[in-house]
Amino acid sequence: QVQLVESGGGLVQAGGSLRLSCAASGRTFSSYSMGWFRQAPGKEREFVAAISWSGGSTYYVDSVKGRFTISRDNAKNTVYLQMNSLKPEDTAVYYCNVVIGDKPFGSWGQGTQVTVSS
Repeated sequence: QVQLVESGGGLVQAGGSLRLSCAASGRTFSSYSMGWFRQAPGKEREFVAAISWSGGSTYYVDSVKGRFTISRDNAKNTVYLQMNSLKPEDTAVYYCNVVIGDKPFGSWGQGTQVTVSS
């Protein structure tokens, strides 16, 4: 089973950037598609972006297209989320997970808090 540790969150002003990292344990990391999700206060967790096992295919929710970029380094067992042009509505706890399509398929890590001030 893949275990996940997210990092890189913080407080940033609107228009700023952050890069999130998700470090995975387990030798089978490179076999899985991976995704990022987020949960804002009082809201359900939602899908943000996904990347295929090879990194050749990516998929984004409409609200982040053109601003966020998902990538991975299988040699480092790490998946990234580069977030640019951040908006206050991007404020949430961000999580990564193994995905099938845009659905999570594994245990959740502790997440990393992203706060965007206006």
